[in-house]
Amino acid sequence: MIDGIKQRGVVGKGGKIEILSSELPEGTPVKIIVLVESFALDETDYLLANPANHQQLLQSIESAKNPDTLVMISAEDWHEKYRV
Repeated sequence: MIDGIKQRGVVGKGGKIEILSSELPEGTPVKIIVLVESFALDETDYLLANPANHQQLLQSIESAKNPDTLVMISAEDWHEKYRV
């Protein structure tokens, strides 16, 4: 038996949503969760859309991989500095 099905769809007339699967026998009890897709750009997609931002983000990722460029701070120092 399958554990889950992921499908994309569009809400039809009257709010009707259909899920079609030959893997689900008639009468199978299911729980349904509906996740509504946002039409807004994902923040990462937005930032990567600009070539200059894209290059800066890639450079920042590479810099973060280099332990010589990292700044280490203890939890105690962080709490003291930022009063958290």
